[in-house]
Amino acid sequence: MENTPRQRAEALLKQLSLEEKIFQVTAGMYFDPEGEDRDRRDKRLGSYRNPGHFMHYKRKAPASPSEVAGRINRDVAESIAAQPHGIPPIENGEALHGAQWGMATNFPQPIGLATTFDPALVERVANVIGKECRAVGVRQVFSPVVNLVRDCRWGRTVETYGEDVKLCSDMGAAMCRGLQNNGVIATPKHFADNYAAGGRDSNYSELGERTMRETILPPFKACFDAGAMGVMAAYNAWEGVPCTANERLLTEILRDEWGFDGIVVSDYGGTQGVCGAHRLAKSEAEAAAMSLKAGLNVILPYESFDTVKQALDEGLLTEEELDRRVREILEVKFRLGLFESPFSDPQAADALVRCARHRRLALEAARESIVLLKNEGVLPLKKEKLRRIGVFGQSASLIPIGSNYAGPYGTPWQGEDAPTPLEALRAFAGEEIEIVSGDSGAIETLAPACDAVLYFTAIMEGEGSDRSDLRLPKTAVHRTRDSDAGVIVDAAEQTITEDQEDAIKRLCGANKNAAVVLMNGAPVDMSAWIGEAGAVIEAWYPGEQGAKALTEILFGLTNPSGRLPITIPKSVGQLPLFYSCKPSGRGTAYCDNDGEPLYPFGYGLSYTSFSLFDAEMICGETQAEISLTVENTGERDGAEVVQVYLGSRFCDTVRPLKELKAYRRVTLKSGETQRVTFTLPAETFYYYDRRMEYGMHDGRHTLFVGTSSDALPIRFELAVQNGRITR
Repeated sequence: MENTPRQRAEALLKQLSLEEKIFQVTAGMYFDPEGEDRDRRDKRLGSYRNPGHFMHYKRKAPASPSEVAGRINRDVAESIAAQPHGIPPIENGEALHGAQWGMATNFPQPIGLATTFDPALVERVANVIGKECRAVGVRQVFSPVVNLVRDCRWGRTVETYGEDVKLCSDMGAAMCRGLQNNGVIATPKHFADNYAAGGRDSNYSELGERTMRETILPPFKACFDAGAMGVMAAYNAWEGVPCTANERLLTEILRDEWGFDGIVVSDYGGTQGVCGAHRLAKSEAEAAAMSLKAGLNVILPYESFDTVKQALDEGLLTEEELDRRVREILEVKFRLGLFESPFSDPQAADALVRCARHRRLALEAARESIVLLKNEGVLPLKKEKLRRIGVFGQSASLIPIGSNYAGPYGTPWQGEDAPTPLEALRAFAGEEIEIVSGDSGAIETLAPACDAVLYFTAIMEGEGSDRSDLRLPKTAVHRTRDSDAGVIVDAAEQTITEDQEDAIKRLCGANKNAAVVLMNGAPVDMSAWIGEAGAVIEAWYPGEQGAKALTEILFGLTNPSGRLPITIPKSVGQLPLFYSCKPSGRGTAYCDNDGEPLYPFGYGLSYTSFSLFDAEMICGETQAEISLTVENTGERDGAEVVQVYLGSRFCDTVRPLKELKAYRRVTLKSGETQRVTFTLPAETFYYYDRRMEYGMHDGRHTLFVGTSSDALPIRFELAVQNGRITR
């Protein structure tokens, strides 16, 4: 009797015709699901971009969750009816910081979620995203992005969890658990290295296997260990072969070594890129054959039945090779429960999506995602001492969600109870404080008469928006690099209406109580104005409730507790710049720059103060344990992130100067203390030796404890010898 998903998949596979098998590895995406595309849609394909993503842009009002659920249900029913064996399709979509089929709950962008240093919170966020995907019938999402950012010129930095291997691994795994717990396939991307020197998106990877193993691959492995059933291959090539058709990546490492038993999907048009951009295959049929043989399961996003059929007819692909890929797809569909529960409940969707509980979580996440970078007594603002506040900068009038993967196709994200910063400030101020605003031309007129002034920056970022300059953009129309980047996220365009650096300097000159609020997804060059600003807040894009959270922090109702998940350089000339570099044979400084960052990884200020003391370490043969006391020594309640780093020497190979190995977010009331313990297992001390064997090899190590990668006052020494930890 066939009971397991694998047994059921094998039994069903034997019943399928060749035509049915080909349909399972192909997919469809239709931009006008209510118009001409409704009749054009091939109902036999194995996967679809869910129609909810495209339902809104021709309507006067966005489609409701129940309408989206009903439309997806219809797609699924038609697909099941059109197939001889009634195989349900996988309806897929995006969900980087919220379910992107429509107006679902919008959380901070991933770079902001990483700033929380709170995987438990991120898993709760992912749980909501998973519920809001499942509620309308979206059963696979192309999330999370677990590519490390070692060069923040990359436009997609906003989509990531920053530069650190452990933090990225933890956040990616948390996101996958939350999604998968709701019957939604998590699909970490882009496998594997997704950009090149200079932050150039999808360019050829020149990383060797050691660097790939030590930095790029671990976050993906963490996602699969957390249950992710999908993965998206990257556009670029590695070791001479496009990732989409790279057998070393997709079969030898992913399946044979790691035991991955899910499905691999191409990035949109990635298979065609094997013969197009990469010029490796002579035809799309050959590219499809190379990719399917290498380990790819699904060719996204458009119909490619004829291409795969041609590959079979020309002998480029055998039916046995096709069977392997189809079997893996069917097994995932059985594991997902699609055959038993292919439909969603439209009425339940209306009650669930953006319910009060989900919006409260969005507010909680936003509070933890905001970083205080600089404060010379300007913040927190004291409501009782203020009569007038000046607000400047374009982003003050925008819901702070960012343009990247933040709404459905062709329609800006919108939702009730999602204010702009200006609206949130006015709601909080009420009749007690006058809020005045204007463009940069009004600074000299308005700012001197204000008790405090705020400037909200604007910048163009995201897919297709790699940067060569980290400074805030001046007056111009900024567009994505090419229209291909806009297939799903729209061809983004933004008009910057003023010279922002000049405006900030004039504002700070007109009023010393000036705070700059950065609305961005990647570090910016602040060198022109950082010395003049009284306070700087890194807000990232904190999501639909971000303006409320930011107002709370500005007025001290919430204590800022975010910590940087990425190094902020002084200027673009320092890039690439990240904290966990390996030793230089000579130095890191320049003749005109000391090589040090403006703000280091893990950094963040607070309105209160903390002390770490009474630290001790206990070593066993296979683990170390560090305990210390954390005290809130200030006058306000707040949270600190205690961080543990490892530095190594006398090893078999050169090791990074520091690597984050553990961290803990500790929330304390004023005057409260808490004992914190970190257990560091044997894997903490593992590394690849000269033979590329991974294990606990000999070496001496220092464990650093502190509150950022550059503030580590507590140190312990230990050694590893013959596979054992010693003092």
